[in-house]
Amino acid sequence: MADGECKTGNNAKKVNLLVVTYPAQGHINPLLQFSKRLHHKGAAVTFVVTKFLFNNQPNSDHPPPFPVETISDGHDAGGFLSAVSISDYHDRLKHDGSQTLRDLIRRKENAGRRFDAVVYDGFMPWVLDVGKEFGLRTVAYFTQSCAVNNIYYHVYRGEIKAPVVAAEEEIRIAGMPPLTMADMPSLVQVGNPYPVFSDLVINQFGNVEEADWLICNSFYELEHQVLEGMENKWNMKPIGPNIPSFYTDKRIDNDRDYGFNLFKMNNEVCQKWLDARPKAAVVFVAFGSYAALSVEQMEELAWGLTQTNFFFLWVVRETEAAKIPAKFAEAMADRGLLVPWCRQLDVLSHESIGCFVTHCGWNSTLEALTIGVPMVAMPQWTDQTTNAKFVTDIWKTGVRAPLDDAGIVRRTTVADCILKVMDDDGGTEIRKNAAKWEELAKRAVDRDGSSDRTVDEILAQLVSV
Repeated sequence: MADGECKTGNNAKKVNLLVVTYPAQGHINPLLQFSKRLHHKGAAVTFVVTKFLFNNQPNSDHPPPFPVETISDGHDAGGFLSAVSISDYHDRLKHDGSQTLRDLIRRKENAGRRFDAVVYDGFMPWVLDVGKEFGLRTVAYFTQSCAVNNIYYHVYRGEIKAPVVAAEEEIRIAGMPPLTMADMPSLVQVGNPYPVFSDLVINQFGNVEEADWLICNSFYELEHQVLEGMENKWNMKPIGPNIPSFYTDKRIDNDRDYGFNLFKMNNEVCQKWLDARPKAAVVFVAFGSYAALSVEQMEELAWGLTQTNFFFLWVVRETEAAKIPAKFAEAMADRGLLVPWCRQLDVLSHESIGCFVTHCGWNSTLEALTIGVPMVAMPQWTDQTTNAKFVTDIWKTGVRAPLDDAGIVRRTTVADCILKVMDDDGGTEIRKNAAKWEELAKRAVDRDGSSDRTVDEILAQLVSV
C-alpha cells in the first residue's frame, strides 16, 4: 500500500479517525505526530485536545494539517492547575470529557462525517467506552515504553505486588532484564508521593482486552525481547518513534516540529549560540515539562556543569529559575546558556551537541536515540527510572548518575558522568551504540520499516470492515 492511500481492492476509501490525547505536552507530542503519519498515508484525522489547552497554546509555526477539536476537562478556564486535587481533575476529565466527546461524535455524524475508529491515549480508557457506544473500532495508544507498560500490566494483574519495597531478590518478568526496586517506575515503589497517578497508570488496563488494537510509541528492534515476552499475555504493536519526520524518514514535507507547544520557544537564541560552538563540545541539559528538582539538586547540577569545563545549554523552566544558585550566572561566564524552553529536536540534532543530561522521560529518550545523542541519565520519577535502566544497561547509549544516601546526585558525580560520555576514549563505545540505534530508529519508520508496515496493516484492516 503506497503512502497517501488507504485502499481495499480497486475501491479507495478514506478512513475517518478520531484521535484523543491526554492533556499533557508529553502525551500530545507523540499522538499528534502519529496523527500526522496517518494523515500522510491518506487517513482523515480529527485531533482532540481539551478546551483549556486549545485556547492557551502559543501560536505554532507548523500547525497540524488536519482539524483540531475540543472536549471539556471540567476546568475550561484554568486547566489542570485550577483543580482542587489531582483526583478531582481526573474525575472531572472522565465525566465532562465523556459527555463532550459524545457531543462531538454526534455533531460530526449529523454533519455527515461518521468516524471509523477512535485512537486514544491509554491514560484515558473511558474513551474506549464512548467509542464502543457509537460502534467505532478502538485503538489504544501507549505513550510510554513497552517495558514500562509491561511492568504496569503485571502490577494490574497482581503478578507484581505494589508498592515494591527494597528486597534482595530481583524482579523477574519474561522478556525483561532482572530489575531492582531502583529500576522500577517510581509510581509502584514504596514511598511514592503520587498515589493518584499510580491509579491512573495501573487502571489504564481495566478494559484493554476490549480494544481492537494496542499500539506503543516504540519500535520493534528497540524492544523486541520485551515484546516477545509479552506475547502470551497481550499483543502490543510498536509504531514509533513518533517524532517529526524531518529527523527520521523525511517523507512528510516541512515536518520539523510536533505542532502543539504549551511553552514559548527560544529557538533563535539557542541556534545562534550553538552555531558559535565547536562540534560535539556542548552538554545539553533538559528535564522535560514536569520534573521539578530540589533546590539542593539544582545547586549540585549547576556547579557540576561548571566543573566539566565544557560548554552547556541548560533548559530551566520559569517555575524552576528561582532555584538557580546565586553567582552561578557569573561563574558560568561565556560557557553556558540558560533558556526557559527550546525546540529540543533542533538542539539535539545540532552538530555542537556532545551529550544530553536528561531525566529520561520517554519522549526525550526516544528523541536522543533517534538522533544518536549519548545520554547522562538523571531520572526523577514515574517511568524515568526504568527508561534509565534500559539506556545504560540494555541499549548502552549512556551512563546513569548515581544518587547518594540523601537521594542527590552530587556535583562531582555530575561532572564525572559527563566526562565519561564526552571523553574521546571512554565514550567511544557509547557513541558507537548511539549511532546504531539512530540508524535502526530511522529505518523503522521509513518505507517498509517495521513500524511503517504495522501502521499500513492497521489502516488496511480498518478499510476492510
